[in-house]
Amino acid sequence: MSDQSQYAPKPPPEEGWLSRERALVLVLIVATGLAVYLCYQLARPFLPALAWAMALAVVAHPLHSWLLRRIPRPNLAAGLAVGLVAVAIVGPTLLVPQQLVREVAKGVAWLQSDGAARHWQAMLEAYPRLATGLAWVAAEVDVRGAVARVSTALTSGASVVVSGSAWAIAELLITFFALFYFFRDRRPVLRGMRSLVPLSEGEIDAVFARIIDTLYATVYGTLAVALVQGCLGGLMFWALGLPAALLWGAVMAVLAVVPLLGAFLVWVPAALFLALEGSWGKALILAAWGGLVVSLIDNLLYPILVGQRLRLHTLPVFIAIVGGLAYFGSAGLVLGPVTLAVTVALVEIWRRRTAGGRAAETGVDG
Repeated sequence: MSDQSQYAPKPPPEEGWLSRERALVLVLIVATGLAVYLCYQLARPFLPALAWAMALAVVAHPLHSWLLRRIPRPNLAAGLAVGLVAVAIVGPTLLVPQQLVREVAKGVAWLQSDGAARHWQAMLEAYPRLATGLAWVAAEVDVRGAVARVSTALTSGASVVVSGSAWAIAELLITFFALFYFFRDRRPVLRGMRSLVPLSEGEIDAVFARIIDTLYATVYGTLAVALVQGCLGGLMFWALGLPAALLWGAVMAVLAVVPLLGAFLVWVPAALFLALEGSWGKALILAAWGGLVVSLIDNLLYPILVGQRLRLHTLPVFIAIVGGLAYFGSAGLVLGPVTLAVTVALVEIWRRRTAGGRAAETGVDG
């Protein structure tokens, strides 16, 4: 017995905590984290387009499913769905620049006409203090120099506006491009995501349900708030006797949907126009209504609408939206609420897993 034990194989020497296998796993984790970070940096300029493509893919999924049942060709069904979504989005948007350009051209033509000069002269005669103030400004301020500086700034900023418009068009095209693949490859993408998530089937369904509810709430909440802003703005235009109140209300609603734009692009010039006409009371009413009601209703109503759909308190939803916009830019309008919804879903999963003293590693399907 002793001879056999003498020639028995000896156990491998202790390598400590950092064995070769563990070192390889750590290297793999670091390499994977670095690769994911680099991929995020590559995709970061396209986050707004990808976020809105994801939101549109979820909201328009019934349309794509309906087309796919009748056209059993994935590429054609996805292309038709993207085309219909593009028409629904781009169609109303094209009316806004045309109307704005038309009205700006009318305003410039009026300012260059003799009627504008007579109007200014009549206003100066009606308000002697205004004439005195303008005379003092002309004596103390280099008006021509200021106008020249403003013209130079506008000229130099024109290229920025043009490049920004070009990038906005590029983002819209990228959104539709990504939307096509989100439609066509929806099922394999979801299967791949499910295989990577370390959750049970029931828990994955709960997280996905939260994300879908969030995207529905974000898109429909944005449209609802924009409609309310357009109605409020158009109502005040009608009350003040401004022309084409219904049209300008629709324009304000469309502008309110676009990130970084808003209804103020309509009511601010209208208030200035009323002031130039001498209707100071109407100008102040419109400015107060636009600044205190139309603009602020977005911050008050949107978190309430989204929070009701997500069954969350208004405050965290508000923080998620504003913080998402601050961190992700225009994509934060979608990514902020989605991040909050995923976090709440994961916390709920942990709470259910550990309820009643169960182990946290045990999945919960119920």
